[in-house]
Amino acid sequence: MHIDIDKDVCIGAGQCALTAPDVFTQDDDGYSTLLPGGEDSGSPLLREAARACPVSAITVSETVS
Repeated sequence: MHIDIDKDVCIGAGQCALTAPDVFTQDDDGYSTLLPGGEDSGSPLLREAARACPVSAITVSETVS
């Protein structure tokens, strides 16, 4: 999976970190960031966390090899 967080759009609502805490956290300023290995976690809640973002700052796409 490829996860993109648009830092210019993120408002720090934290819905991603609440929905998929094994993938997302919040940085010192309160904005969304990926945990190390987050893209490879395979979390079933990853897409739900992207949908939960109130400003659609998170994009999840399949990686093509």
